[in-house]
Amino acid sequence: MNIQSNEKIEQLKEKVKGQIVLPDNPNYDDVRKIWNAMIDRRPAVIVQCAGADDARHAISYAHDNGLEISIRGCGHNIAGSALCDNGVMIDFSHMTAVTVDAQKRRAYVEPGATLGDFDRAVQAHGLAAPVGINSTTGIAGLTLGGGFGWLTRKYGMTIDNLVSAEMVTADGKKIKVSEDENTDLFWAIRGGGGNFGVVTQFEFALYPVGPEILAGLLVFPIEQAKQVLKKYREFVKSAPEELNVWVVLRKAPPLPFLPESVHGKEVIVLAVFYAGDLDEGEKLINPLRGFGASYGEHIGVQPYTQWQQAFDPLLTSGARNYWKSHNFAELSDGALDSIIEFAGKMPSAQCEIFVGLIEGAANRVPSNAMAYGHRDAKFVLNVHGRWDEEGQDEACISWARAFFVASAPYASAGAYVNFMTADEGDRVAAAYGENYTRLKQIKKTHDPENIFHNNQNIKA
Repeated sequence: MNIQSNEKIEQLKEKVKGQIVLPDNPNYDDVRKIWNAMIDRRPAVIVQCAGADDARHAISYAHDNGLEISIRGCGHNIAGSALCDNGVMIDFSHMTAVTVDAQKRRAYVEPGATLGDFDRAVQAHGLAAPVGINSTTGIAGLTLGGGFGWLTRKYGMTIDNLVSAEMVTADGKKIKVSEDENTDLFWAIRGGGGNFGVVTQFEFALYPVGPEILAGLLVFPIEQAKQVLKKYREFVKSAPEELNVWVVLRKAPPLPFLPESVHGKEVIVLAVFYAGDLDEGEKLINPLRGFGASYGEHIGVQPYTQWQQAFDPLLTSGARNYWKSHNFAELSDGALDSIIEFAGKMPSAQCEIFVGLIEGAANRVPSNAMAYGHRDAKFVLNVHGRWDEEGQDEACISWARAFFVASAPYASAGAYVNFMTADEGDRVAAAYGENYTRLKQIKKTHDPENIFHNNQNIKA
């Protein structure tokens, strides 16, 4: 069937309030472009939704014509699940509204909103919720896979703060899910990804944060990595939950506070965040300066929204990306040794290894409270392979995979689905652990035909 000329396309156009983009549209390549340049697929039909009904019509059209469905929030997913070949891409890039009820401390968010959209809207009221660390990330994909960031120690995962959601199911019904309505689906979408339907609105609980926080970077030579990591491991054991410190090992970018001679050298970076009394924060972070002889630091009071964009220049769209990830209940000496070894083998200037500290509120949620169940994880490690040229694919992918294998003996169970690449379908069951059986049952009930399978797929 020629999808582009079929009269059914005209019928779809009559129903949809948004735009239909076909391969002959001059904007087609721009519309289908996503964050990870390694993923290049060509949908037959792109439905740029203007509302929930458009998603419903797109699902019906795809089902009636035997076409695959992919769902794009902001196209940031590492596995490229926003794109499908010769199918229907449901594109929410025009649905970016964030509505805030400051009195109730609630935010109502459309699925095309980025973290930057969210942060700007809620910070206008001095509020925030735990989301990620890159402002161009989509709120939808982040949330459905779990979500964590600087506020996670204090306020939990992103999904721990999801109050309700509005969805379109595989059979085209518009429903609301919460602790009181369609509770099985609400349980499943908090970590289960896009397996169960299309979310058209998220409702989040909010907390007073900022608008100014204390944050910044401390940069040490890679030769001091072992002592820095050991001191870090001890430091975070007693750090209050308002304080978060992540570790990044990479080649130093040309940061203005670093001597030019350091640019391009392997370094270990402490990324520091404190949301509390600013004077108290200075006292708390001061011991970090004694971890080694630093190349330089840039720490100070700044708007929360500014810090949320601090890593954007290192995570721009258009590069080739391949990730590997582990959860850690503790950072053993063996884990530290593997981190240091592979930090010395980074095959491109953009590759990095980061350790995100999430210990705190997230660990106090029962493992069966929602689909995301790895509540023993205190650290999430991501091996971030990133480069520009196709000729570097083998070297960068091999490096990430080798580190993944070397660090595996020290990791705890499970995986974080938002960091899983397209070739890791065999890890899906492990990613959900004991919750996988219930997820399969819910999948069988609500999507027995597995219409929503362009994801880290849960098969009924």
